[in-house]
Amino acid sequence: MRRHPRRGEAGREVSLPSERTAGLPSERGADVGRRIGVGLMYGLWRPRVLGSWKVPATGPAILAVNHSHNIDGPMVMGVAPRPVHFLIKKEAFVGPLGSFLTGIGQLQVDRHTTDRTAITRALGVLGQGGALGIFPEGTRGEGDFASLRAGLAYFAVRSGAPIVPVAVLGSSERRGRLIQGLPPLRSRVDVVFGDPFEAGDGSGRRTRRALDEATERIQKQLTAHLENARRLTGR
Repeated sequence: MRRHPRRGEAGREVSLPSERTAGLPSERGADVGRRIGVGLMYGLWRPRVLGSWKVPATGPAILAVNHSHNIDGPMVMGVAPRPVHFLIKKEAFVGPLGSFLTGIGQLQVDRHTTDRTAITRALGVLGQGGALGIFPEGTRGEGDFASLRAGLAYFAVRSGAPIVPVAVLGSSERRGRLIQGLPPLRSRVDVVFGDPFEAGDGSGRRTRRALDEATERIQKQLTAHLENARRLTGR
C-alpha cells in the first residue's frame, strides 16, 4: 500500500486531496517571514524562549498560542524552530501589509462566518506537513485560554496533527514610552512551548459532540500549560 509522505506524530496519515493543494501559502515565504521575525523580535525586545525543542521538527503540527497583544504572532513566528503559517483576521490584509502577509505565507480568515477557503488552506498546510499557528481564543483578550472557539479542535481532529501549546508572557504587561502600543523596547518577553498532545479520543469521530469533548480536553491542556509557564517564568 502506498503511504502518504507526511504523517502526524501519532503515525496517522494526513489526507491531502489534490484540490486542496491549490492556493496554499508558500512554505518558502513562511521561512522568509521567520527570518524577518528573528531579526525584528530579537532586535526590538529580549525574548526568552523555553521548550522550543518540544515542537516536532517535521510533519504537521498546530501551535496554539494565547493572545493578549498584537506582537504575539510575530514573536512566535520569530522564535519558533520552524516556519509557521498563522491564521490571521482578514481585516489585517489591507494594502501593502496584506501583500506582505500573503508573501510570507500567512492565511487570512473571516472570523464572522464559516470561511471555507481558510479552512481548506489550513488543512492543506497540515496535509503538506506544515506548522499551523492558531489563536484559539479567536481574538485578542486576556490571553488566558478561558474561552476557546471550536476551530482548533476541528483542525486537530480532522488532520490528526498534534497540538503544541504556546504561552507568550510579558507582551502586554507595560506600554512603551516611545511607542505606547508596543511593549517597552528591549523588555523581556517569555515564550514557553509545551508538550505536544493529541486532541481526539482515538475514535476518529468528527461529530459535534466529539468536537465539544475535544475542545474541553484542549482547554484543560492549554490552561495547565499556561499555569506552568507562569510558574517557570515568575510572571
